[in-house]
Amino acid sequence: MPVAKIQIAVGSISFSGEGEQKWLAEQFDKLLEKAASLAAIAPEAEEPGDDEEAPNKQGSRRPAGTLASFLTSTGAGNNQVKRFLATAEWLHRKGDKKVNAKLVAKALQDNHQKRLGNPADCLNKNVSKGHCEKVDNWFYVTDDGRRTLKTA
Repeated sequence: MPVAKIQIAVGSISFSGEGEQKWLAEQFDKLLEKAASLAAIAPEAEEPGDDEEAPNKQGSRRPAGTLASFLTSTGAGNNQVKRFLATAEWLHRKGDKKVNAKLVAKALQDNHQKRLGNPADCLNKNVSKGHCEKVDNWFYVTDDGRRTLKTA
């Protein structure tokens, strides 16, 4: 019997299947019937043109996706200071409220990205540019820092 394959993503709903065409069509129809209720559980992702600073329905910033894709989207590939800043913002979007240089370095390592030569120096350079603010033993990315990431 011929094998059919289908892969589709609409908003936050995705479906991928492989099998006999008739069976696959039945499974896809079931998904379509439940699409409205599934969308209520997992709200549609924001469009790329939306303002990144706008909070979503849960009150947090847009989900960050993978670190690799976030670094690419911000153009932070070879510049260590910018890669540090982008990684810090990515961690914040993932839910880390208090970020430090060690956590940024660990996130890069855990996600198989280029390591930083001196994370503390990268933080200090971002602070001197006004892209980060230190508070006790942690820091946050400022609005200027976020704007720098958006322009890339």
